[in-house]
Amino acid sequence: MDNRPTETRSDFVESRTFEEIAPGDSAVLRRSVVQQDIDLLAVLSGEAMPVSLAGTSSPGSAPGPLAASLVAVLLATELPGPGTVSLSQSLTFHGTVAAGDVLDLSLTVTACDPGTRELELACDLSTETGRKVASGTLRVRPPEKKVRRHRLELPDIRMSRHERFRALIAEAVCVTPPVVAVAHPCSAAAIAAAVEAAEAGIVTPILVGPRAKIALAAEEAGVMLDRFRLVDAPHSDAAAAEAVALVRRGEASLLMKGSLHTDELLRAVLARDGGLRTERRLSHVYLMDVPSYPRPLLITDAAVNIEPDLAIKRDIIRNAVDLARAMGIDEPKVAILSAVETVNPKLRSTLDAAALCKMADRGQITGALVEGPLAFDNAINPQAAREKGIRSPVAGVADILVVPDLEAGNILAKQLTFLAGADAAGVVLGARVPIILTSRADAERTRLASCAVAAKLARLAAAAYGKGTV
Repeated sequence: MDNRPTETRSDFVESRTFEEIAPGDSAVLRRSVVQQDIDLLAVLSGEAMPVSLAGTSSPGSAPGPLAASLVAVLLATELPGPGTVSLSQSLTFHGTVAAGDVLDLSLTVTACDPGTRELELACDLSTETGRKVASGTLRVRPPEKKVRRHRLELPDIRMSRHERFRALIAEAVCVTPPVVAVAHPCSAAAIAAAVEAAEAGIVTPILVGPRAKIALAAEEAGVMLDRFRLVDAPHSDAAAAEAVALVRRGEASLLMKGSLHTDELLRAVLARDGGLRTERRLSHVYLMDVPSYPRPLLITDAAVNIEPDLAIKRDIIRNAVDLARAMGIDEPKVAILSAVETVNPKLRSTLDAAALCKMADRGQITGALVEGPLAFDNAINPQAAREKGIRSPVAGVADILVVPDLEAGNILAKQLTFLAGADAAGVVLGARVPIILTSRADAERTRLASCAVAAKLARLAAAAYGKGTV
């Protein structure tokens, strides 16, 4: 018995030869235009393709690449089909195309030349509302013999326009930016990060560290220091302590890591005398924009707490929830991650997840929906959650992913960044003020977004304490 799956005609495209075509024959194609189409064509044309989301492109040129691509699809799949040779095209463009338009393309055979075995086709491209986009004529030659082939399985291409981070950065720009104490900006990358944020109007930096080293770093980075306040400190530990002191004295409302080690900065923050402690545990939160995920995604903790216990995980969640709410997510959906979605006494992360959910039920964690344990797939993919039979308002649509430990969080965040093309802005919460952590590997957009997140938190805190807008 032959158990191979039966092939249907929809699995194939098949051409028509010259003898099988007559004047009046036609083919049609309907396509909804999405921003992804516009982005891909812009990339292929070296950003020269003027179709825009707003449809503000100049008439006569905007729909060209998109119209040509749709015509090519219809010629290669329907009329005449695979093996067709396109000889000439003469198209006139009547209007612009924008994301959201539904386009109807029709090709109609107007003449068949037996001598050359060529066809002339009339082309009409309009929106579903009847607005004409393009029209003209084509000349093609069908294949001499019938061609039949499998339909191509096209790759799922996802692109990021970095729109969420661009909007976040734009929102953070203000006339009087919050002041940030930058601890030990003694490398070109560290001082460039502070200066970029200053030039963007997001923060006003105070540079704290050895004056000579800061000057050398600025020279290497090609930036001028004359417009910034510089506080001299002999070494990195002293710079961290003085940066914290600036915050305590009210001269700065943000703290930023320069080229010193994170532990050095946090040691000054956590000092019992003169530090910036609160009742909360410090924790790091990545605010990520993942191209394949339809909403902002927060991952915590990937940089501060190595093996957090139950009490620390509670604070990690509370810090992340505060950030999510500041970012406009009124009731964040929190997924407590593990390797599995069921409680297993041999996996401490599942026991912690169950306990954290009960703590949320009892009001020890508020302002969010908390669910766990959840595996990564059923935390962020609705279909995976359905297949596992998980019924939860969090499963498949999580806003916050709480990882079992720093190792897991760091690996997850870097996988999303370097394999999935995600943007990641990082901030440490739980101290009196937000702490900005940047890396030499961060793109400028990421560094600015990290500063923007912290600046937004600072403004909200100032407003909450009745100090007005920073």
